[in-house]
Amino acid sequence: MLFSFFGVDRLLRPLFFPAIFCFAALISAARAQENADAELVGELMAFHGSRAIVSAMTTHCYETTGLDGAYKTANDNWYLRNVGFLDLADRVITKLGGTSPGQIEAAETYGGTQIMSAFNQAEDKEAFCRSFLERVENGALDIDKQLAGILKRAQDIAAD
Repeated sequence: MLFSFFGVDRLLRPLFFPAIFCFAALISAARAQENADAELVGELMAFHGSRAIVSAMTTHCYETTGLDGAYKTANDNWYLRNVGFLDLADRVITKLGGTSPGQIEAAETYGGTQIMSAFNQAEDKEAFCRSFLERVENGALDIDKQLAGILKRAQDIAAD
């Protein structure tokens, strides 16, 4: 043994296995934290997905309804109400180690695809657009309403 002189091995042996177990527990905890961080980063991507949903559908409905300016105004107002949450998400994502290339774009594409799929399945497209506009205007699709739990976690992390 490395420390076999002067009976040191006899003194260190009882400490060796607990130290190994503590080290293994630290590695396990670090991996669990990395997984939790990656999961939260994925959840924060939903903020960008929400942005894509509002942007895609207000633009589509604007074009579909004969260029009704209410859709552009609703989109602009949604953005003004939510830009701070989008910035918060980006700051927390950076604090947690960042994203993989294209992850934000993937979230935006997913959000846009989902809302367009819902629109395409709607029997009355005009009613769908009016209902969507109402939800955007009254704040029902705001990040603090739709993703309150994730927002709270992000705020807590940013405050640390």
